[in-house]
Amino acid sequence: MVGRKRHVALAGVVGVTLALTACGGDNSTSGGGGGGSTAGGDAASKAKIGVILPDTKSSARWANADAPQLEKAFKEAGVPATISNAEGDVSRMQTIADQMITEGVTILAIVNLDSRSGAAIESKAKKAGVATIDYDRLTLGGSADYYVSFDNTKVGELQGQGLADCLGDKAASIAYLNGSPTDNNATLFSQGAHKVLDAKTNYKKVAEQAVPKWDNQQAATIFEQMYTQAGGKIDGVLAANDGLGNAAISILRKNGAAGKVPVTGQDATAQGLQNILDGSQCMTVYKPAQQEVGALVDLALALAKGEKGKTTGTVRDDTGKRDVPSVLLTPISITEKNVKTPVDDGAVNKADVCTGKYAALCTKAGIA
Repeated sequence: MVGRKRHVALAGVVGVTLALTACGGDNSTSGGGGGGSTAGGDAASKAKIGVILPDTKSSARWANADAPQLEKAFKEAGVPATISNAEGDVSRMQTIADQMITEGVTILAIVNLDSRSGAAIESKAKKAGVATIDYDRLTLGGSADYYVSFDNTKVGELQGQGLADCLGDKAASIAYLNGSPTDNNATLFSQGAHKVLDAKTNYKKVAEQAVPKWDNQQAATIFEQMYTQAGGKIDGVLAANDGLGNAAISILRKNGAAGKVPVTGQDATAQGLQNILDGSQCMTVYKPAQQEVGALVDLALALAKGEKGKTTGTVRDDTGKRDVPSVLLTPISITEKNVKTPVDDGAVNKADVCTGKYAALCTKAGIA
C-alpha cells in the first residue's frame, strides 16, 4: 500500500464543549432542534447539518456509537441535523448528498468511502454554497473546510506497540491485515504500525494484504490463505480493526491457535472487548466517539456563525496540494489491564459485552 506522509503542526488543544454520553439508537435520519441548548446562537439556529456515515459492516462504531451520539449532540446544540448512512455504496452516498444539498443543508460532513467520490461530493457542495467537513477520514483531493479525526498514525503505532508487547522479545513471524486501500486512514494505520514493528529485528513480515472495503468476510478468506501459505507459522497478526481482527481469530480458532497468536484491533467494539476478555485478542484502540462528535459539532457551529473553528493544526493533502485545518484527537490503547475503560465511559454497553460466558470474565476484569 502506498502511503502519503501526514504533516501536523500542533497549535493547541480543541475544547469540546458538549459533554456527551453514549446512547442507544440506529443510524437513521434524525431531526434536531427543540429542547436542547441554544449554544449556537441565532446564526447557528439557521444552520442545517447533514452527516453521511460510510456503512454498517466495516465497524460496529458507525451505527452503535457515532450515529446516536451525533443525533444527541446536534439536538442538544439546537441545530437541525440529518444523519444518514451510505451502507457501503458509493452511488447511495452521492444520492444522499445530492438530496441533502437539494433540501438545503448549509453544512455537510462526510466519512468518504473513497477519496475520488468524496471529492466529487465536496465539489458539488461547494458550488452550491455548502460548507463541508471531513469526518474521521481525510478526502484526498477534496475541498473540505475542516478535517476531524484521531491521530491515525498514532493509532497504528499503538497497534504495533501493543502487538510487540504481547509477542515480547522472541523471534516472531507477523501477518498484516490492513484496512481498505481506498481509505487514507488505513494507509496511516499501516505506516504507524510498520514504524514500530519494522524497527524490531526479531520480527519478520510473512504476509500483508489490504482488505477491500474493510469487508470482514473477505478478511477471513484472505487470512486463511495467509495462514495456509505460511504453513500455520504466524506468531502475531496486525489487524487494522476489531472486525478484521475477529476474522483472523475465527481462522485461528478453527486451527486451534486462538489465544496463542496475539491479534490487534481498533474501535473498542463489544466483540473486540469480548475477544480481549477471553484472551483471543491482544489489544484494541479506543477512539472515544463523544470526543470526535464533540469536535465536529464545535466546528459545524463555528461555520454556522461565520467564525473560525478551533483546530489542533493542519494535515497535509498531497493530492490536493493543500494543508487542511484539522482537529486530531488522541487514541487510547486498550488491553486486558484497562478493558473496562470503554464500558466505564459509556462508549460500549455492559449488556453487549458481559453476556453468557463473558459475564464472569467481566466481573474478573472489574467491569461493574
